[in-house]
This record gives sequence, C-alpha cells and structure tokens, in this order.
Amino acid sequence: ANALVLADMPFGSFQESKEQAFRNAARLMAAGAQMVKLEGGAVMVETTRFLVDRGIPVCAHIGLTPQSVNTLGGYRVQGKSDDGADRLVADAKALEAPAAVAKRVTEALSVPTIGIGAGPDVSGQVLVVYDMLDIYPDRKARFVRNFMAGAPSVKAAIEAYVQAVKAKAFPAAEHCF
Repeated sequence: ANALVLADMPFGSFQESKEQAFRNAARLMAAGAQMVKLEGGAVMVETTRFLVDRGIPVCAHIGLTPQSVNTLGGYRVQGKSDDGADRLVADAKALEAPAAVAKRVTEALSVPTIGIGAGPDVSGQVLVVYDMLDIYPDRKARFVRNFMAGAPSVKAAIEAYVQAVKAKAFPAAEHCF
C-alpha cells in the first residue's frame, strides 16, 4: 500500500513569517515528508501560497485547530452556526487547499478536502494513529473509533481503518458532528 507522508507543522514553526514556515517545511520535506499541514484559515493564505510556489505541497487545516484551541474556547465543534459555517467555507475558499458543513465545503472547492469527525462527504479521512489504536488513555473524541479492538496486529488495525474508509463504513453517524 502506498501512503502519503504528511507532516504536521508544530505550533510556532510557521506563524512568525512565511520565510520561517518555508525553512521549517523544507526541513520536514528533507526528512521524508511529501506534504506539510499547517493550521489556519484565511490568515494563512499568503504563507500557504508562498510554500506552494516553492514546491511544498500544503494541507490547510481549518475548523477545530488544536494548536489554537485556547483561542477557540476549548475543544468545540466549529461551523455549527450559519456564521460559523460561512466562515469555514470562506477560509477554505481563501486557501483552496482545505456532515453538512463538510459537504458544503467539499462541493465549493476544486481541491480535495480531508475530514476528522466531519462526516463522509469529504474527499478523504484522517484519524490520529494513537486514537485509531486506542493508545491515548483519556476520554476519546466522538470521531474516534478503536480499530485495534479485535485486530491481531497494528498492521491489521490500520488495514481495517483503510478498508472501512474506502467502503464508506467509517465514519459512521456516531463518529460525526
């Protein structure tokens, strides 16, 4: 199986300037990443374009952005109100990079969208491996499913995740906001 290696740019590694973002993204690419992910909506447009223009593929993370969770008032579903949904669509459209809101965003764009807890109507799904394998000890988010349960190995659990996404069996309604 071929997997895309997407590296999450840590907090503080891209917010200072687009040049800082490029230096750190280039380091991740040199280490084997094939794409970088950075958080932020319309505010990150200039940085995103700067990276893409220099050959670095970017996955833009909008909505619930964990690195900025304190400015969002905690871990709260984003886009539930009409204003919030409009803001998500505007962020996605400004970036053209990246449930009902996810479907609306996906239909509004010409580029792939990736969701986590956003429902099946996106181009692809993501699930943190610690959650997928039930390694993280605290309370689980609604979008988490333990694929390790009943799996004979980590490899089998990951393969079960891939099969469930491809079959549109995951995320199910109980995993979506």
